[in-house]
Amino acid sequence: MKTLALLRQATGLNLSRATVERAVRQRMEALGVDDQQAYHAQLTQDELAALIELVVVPESWLFRDAQGFAVATAFAKARLAAGARLVRMLSIPCAGGEEPYSLAMALADAGVAPTAFAIDAIDLSAACIARAEAGIFGRNAFRGKDLSFRDRHFAPLGDDQYVIDAGLRRRVRFRQGNLLTSEIAAPRTYDVIFCRNLLIYFDAATTAAAIARLAALLADDGVMLAGYAEVPSFTRNGFTPLPYRQAFALRKAAAWEGAQAPLWDRLPLPRSDSGSAPTPTPAPAPKSAPARHRPRGRAVPPVAAPLAPAPTPTPPTAPAPTIAALAPTADLAQARQLADQGRPTQAQAACRAVLAQQPDNAEAWFLLGLLAEDARPDEAEQHLRRCIYLQPDHYDALCHLALLAGQHGDTAGAATLKARAARVWRRRQHTSKA
Repeated sequence: MKTLALLRQATGLNLSRATVERAVRQRMEALGVDDQQAYHAQLTQDELAALIELVVVPESWLFRDAQGFAVATAFAKARLAAGARLVRMLSIPCAGGEEPYSLAMALADAGVAPTAFAIDAIDLSAACIARAEAGIFGRNAFRGKDLSFRDRHFAPLGDDQYVIDAGLRRRVRFRQGNLLTSEIAAPRTYDVIFCRNLLIYFDAATTAAAIARLAALLADDGVMLAGYAEVPSFTRNGFTPLPYRQAFALRKAAAWEGAQAPLWDRLPLPRSDSGSAPTPTPAPAPKSAPARHRPRGRAVPPVAAPLAPAPTPTPPTAPAPTIAALAPTADLAQARQLADQGRPTQAQAACRAVLAQQPDNAEAWFLLGLLAEDARPDEAEQHLRRCIYLQPDHYDALCHLALLAGQHGDTAGAATLKARAARVWRRRQHTSKA
């Protein structure tokens, strides 16, 4: 089996050929190997693990997308008040521990006893797990204006390094694993699951399989916290959004059969509307989901931070038709197919052929932007901005632009684009209920 196929099989990620070739070159240089055929022919399990570390590039920070932690904390307190002795939570993938430690700090600050919660944290990367278990973070992990949690829960080590409180560290159990293939826990084990910015790296089939595993692990009345670009994928695969602002929280779509109203429907938190949780009808699988050509997610995003998906999620409700949407799509369909086959050069050529005849085709600009994200991020940004110029409410383009801005260190720009995408999402949810 070729190295590209081996890595895709081992990680579940829709890796591009260029990404894998870069990783192979790095490993060959490190080993002092000149013969590429000999390297591929003698690829051991240890060497495959080394390659995985290069294609999975995690980046996150503490209390990223903080509203999700507020929802998880409120849900945990409600669960305990209802008589539960222990609330179990899962963070997958957990990157360097930023997300599960943020959750532990949020629970502690809310007065939840350390013995009343347990957090499992899983990541594909052994290096990430080792870093997370150490609990040491540098300046880049502390972002935002309010860093008072650092004084409460960390001790300084010097050189802008801080180590998290040992008591909190004991509340998180880290281990290496794969959502798709590892034995994680018994069905319905977890009250809350964080799975953010992972699905964006998967194709449609893998996304569906991953969500099915998450649904099996989540309690029937539990809460799922996703990345903002992943909510549409969840709604197409058995989940319904919860109306908590900026939290990107979901529940299982199946009707609740408990004697009382479910906990997630009565949390003391601001809501995006005054009614019950929205229950949009899942849209059919998106036609425009090209394979994303970047390693996993974490804003590299992360996992806790973001991107490089396979099919890019599409909002559950289609936008009003535009000039581009009404134009012929045969060539664009061919471009998507070439992208999904891992043939980016041919896919880009097909996109440009479409644009030569239909310069206002927003979807062609969007796909062209996705295809350029790995090797030419500046060019990708230009294409995606052209897309939203033609179609200002293009949800996926806004999400990808936000992720690119975050990768460039433009946190203000990323926040603005993220908020804009969230408004588009809420507007479409409102329209679907009308």
